[in-house]
Amino acid sequence: MRRSDGCGGYRLWLRYDPIDDPATRRDYARLTRRICLPTGSSGAPMAARAELERGLEGLLGEAPRISEEARGATLLAGTPDSCPPLGNAELRAELEALGPEGYILGRRLVAGRRRWVLASAGEAGLLYGAFRLLRMAQTRVPTSGLEVRDRPSVKLRMLDHWDNLDGTVERGYAGSSIWDWHRLPGYLPERYRDYARANASVGINAAALTNVNADPLALSTEYIEKTAALAGVLRPYGIRVFLTARFSAPLDSGALATADPRAPEVAAWWASKAEEIYRCIPDFGGFLVKANSEGQPGPQDYGRSHAEGANLLAAALAPHGGTLIWRAFVYSARASEDRAKQAYEEFVPLDGSFLPNVLVQVKNGPIDFQPREPFHPLFSAMPRTALALEFQITQEYLGFASHLAYLGTLFEEVLRADTFRGGPGATVAKVIGGSQGGQGLSCVAGVSNVGASLDWCGHHFAQANWYAFGRLAWDPSLAAADIAEEWARMSFTNDDGAVHRIVAMMMGSREAVVGYMTPLGLIHIMGWDHHYGPGPWISEGRPDWTSAYFHRAAGDGIGFERGPLGSAAVDQYAPPLRELFGSADSCPEELLLYFHRVPWDRPMRSGRTLWNELCLAYQRGVGAVAAMRDAWEGLAGFADAVRFEEVRELLAIQEAEALWWKDACLSYFASLSKRPYPEGVRAPAHGLEYYKALKPQYVPGIGRTR
Repeated sequence: MRRSDGCGGYRLWLRYDPIDDPATRRDYARLTRRICLPTGSSGAPMAARAELERGLEGLLGEAPRISEEARGATLLAGTPDSCPPLGNAELRAELEALGPEGYILGRRLVAGRRRWVLASAGEAGLLYGAFRLLRMAQTRVPTSGLEVRDRPSVKLRMLDHWDNLDGTVERGYAGSSIWDWHRLPGYLPERYRDYARANASVGINAAALTNVNADPLALSTEYIEKTAALAGVLRPYGIRVFLTARFSAPLDSGALATADPRAPEVAAWWASKAEEIYRCIPDFGGFLVKANSEGQPGPQDYGRSHAEGANLLAAALAPHGGTLIWRAFVYSARASEDRAKQAYEEFVPLDGSFLPNVLVQVKNGPIDFQPREPFHPLFSAMPRTALALEFQITQEYLGFASHLAYLGTLFEEVLRADTFRGGPGATVAKVIGGSQGGQGLSCVAGVSNVGASLDWCGHHFAQANWYAFGRLAWDPSLAAADIAEEWARMSFTNDDGAVHRIVAMMMGSREAVVGYMTPLGLIHIMGWDHHYGPGPWISEGRPDWTSAYFHRAAGDGIGFERGPLGSAAVDQYAPPLRELFGSADSCPEELLLYFHRVPWDRPMRSGRTLWNELCLAYQRGVGAVAAMRDAWEGLAGFADAVRFEEVRELLAIQEAEALWWKDACLSYFASLSKRPYPEGVRAPAHGLEYYKALKPQYVPGIGRTR
């Protein structure tokens, strides 16, 4: 077993190693030598103080002097109410415009002279500002001319844990759940606080603690008390807890004979349950619900609509200020003409019928967190409904925690996509932020990749996906490349050359995965149920759970026709996109096989045939991983020995599995196309039957509810 030198992955990006540049160290020492920081009325200022003490001692070599005394302070930190010098009318107005989570870090006129301030209208903003200051010191940002005014673009920035009460994690690849429900509420390890610190450092302010395939036990009195203990740990870091609610809970609990949303006794049961929860957890966030999808109970079991079901629970939460998040990931129990269309067909007629405290949570794409798919058409079609955007941080379809796949590029691609809702410029980010409809609620959620693994995420580079999600949830206008650079500097080194090479690896990694798994718009061709490894030949069972349903490959061509001559799924998009996606000639080639079924010999823009382009895409994906391995070998010395060797070994696994994907998929597609491999593409090492016979066992992340 390897011994860690104390620099392993547990500290995430909050490493606070000493600043090696004397000028930068001197500047931050001067700025933070004496900090005025009143403790305030909540735990957030105390959390900010603890973080500043921890961070600055590590970065500067000595702890700062922090007190409530403003006289002589080099940095005034607080709110106008907690720190009187910050209460002048001009500064107070500036802070109120930024809201309770926004903050200022810079020089302001205070009591007749310009002084350094870290100020917010709310105590949560003070905490976020403290983390911002430490981030800048970690990444060696000069203090000269420092001027930061920041606030979040989205109100709820949320991690969704698919953690089960028995400790397993559905689609979790970093070990068991971090929540030890058995030993709660009495056992509260430091790891919970470190989890909260990591989330607060990137602005995440909510966490759904339990699996969307919900267990009714989570709403029992015993487990409410356990949840209350977790809420107490997370609260000082600005994090509100949510629970997933099983729609049939009144029935499952044995209290009632029905869960029909129109039954008065059902409404009364949910109202009573909400009151019980809020007595224990006054700042409880609300419920997240998966209903009438993949076998989960829901209002349609009683002939009721999704709006009736959502409004039932929302009404119970409303008196307490709670939010009901209703997932739009639904598809029929029977295979439909095109699974991609169903959520739109079910939810668009309900636009405007949800209560004000309901968020309809929509996956980034219409299928299921694929390596690449178009943005979900619901984002352009429900102007009277508050929509939440759901990403998957855990890499269910991107190689699990064995593969390096920086998802900042995926998040950026979706957030910047133009929905054309009401005209050009209506990006997904603007839609979910409320600027395209004026809803009072806004939310970006990410399915967590956190587990009990020492490095939290199962792969050191998977930490970057947690980090990037939080940063983009706070500010969707950020560039994925800039976020990657921040993370690399905080996690590994500030050496410019090394950072450049690390960022280059990260920025090309997701495209590499798309290349060796699902190029040119292919989707859903992974192994059965566990989703590990390739399985393009899967054709038995429920049709829309099979690979063949999605790729439609045969001797004459490949792809799912969603244009006017097929399922017409393109009609669910706004007219400019309908025209773009609706023709194979204009459709972006990276989405071609998602929207169109085309012949193997179709000419591509490169001049090559589709078959040759497909083969070369697979080969390029494998080559990109080989290049990442070479790049990492040149970075020895810029990471501690433990992390360097672990990443090195995982990249070797990734290259072997990329080759497996390429050889298995091309063997299968060649058996249908009857075409030779083009020059530059290595023929598979084995025949098709060899790859079909590979049946991985005990694959992680299936979870007990699947």
